[in-house]
Amino acid sequence: MKQRAAGRSVLITGASRGIGAETAVQLGAEGAAIAVNFREKKRRADAVVRTIEEAGGRALAVGADVTDPEAVDAMLNAVGAEFGAIDVLVLNASGGLELGADPGYAMSINRDAQVAMARAVADRMKPGSRIVFLTSHQAHFYGRKPVPVEYEPIAASKRAGEDALRDMIPEMNSRGIELVVVSGDMIEGTIVVTLLERRNPDAVAARTAQGTLPTVAEFAAAVVDAAVGPIEKSGLTVYVGGADYLDGFVSG
Repeated sequence: MKQRAAGRSVLITGASRGIGAETAVQLGAEGAAIAVNFREKKRRADAVVRTIEEAGGRALAVGADVTDPEAVDAMLNAVGAEFGAIDVLVLNASGGLELGADPGYAMSINRDAQVAMARAVADRMKPGSRIVFLTSHQAHFYGRKPVPVEYEPIAASKRAGEDALRDMIPEMNSRGIELVVVSGDMIEGTIVVTLLERRNPDAVAARTAQGTLPTVAEFAAAVVDAAVGPIEKSGLTVYVGGADYLDGFVSG
């Protein structure tokens, strides 16, 4: 069976667990060399690397806080030394729902860090490369659909991050780099849903009442397609689950 990502290198931020880790494993199975970024969970990142390598793939665990420019630069140097140019960047790392987080942290990680990472990696990409930004329906449709108050900072900041990345499309196009956004309903079993359920179980129940939530594996499969599959145009939005969100709002 042909591996769609053979010969490509992929950097996935926040890939030590959850969606990032599953995406790393699935892309590794497609033949990509995977850089598994982590902030603190080195043992988990190493476990993801082992899973990929045991299946015959190639992977590297690289630590960096994506909000720290110096740490990001060191990470990119390490990835470049191991894999050469980066062909795909998956912007998965996000935050802001943690208890005690600084009020400005959500915007720092979900907008500022995403743009800075995209710019830094674009400088190391060749024409034909791709950047994939992961978001939620509650963030993607922010301002058009209601959002639980606990999730408001994340929704606002991730929408701001998406807008900022979309503003970069002309620049990316001139360099032959494509942008794809993957937006999902609440994803069953993720840390975000777990944290939200602790604070506002009714918000999670309202989503499950609309139908079965997508699984981590299902969402990761959509990310893999967005990363290495054919796309119609740069700026495409891929939707996973949440049919009620999409009614009347099916464009990017």
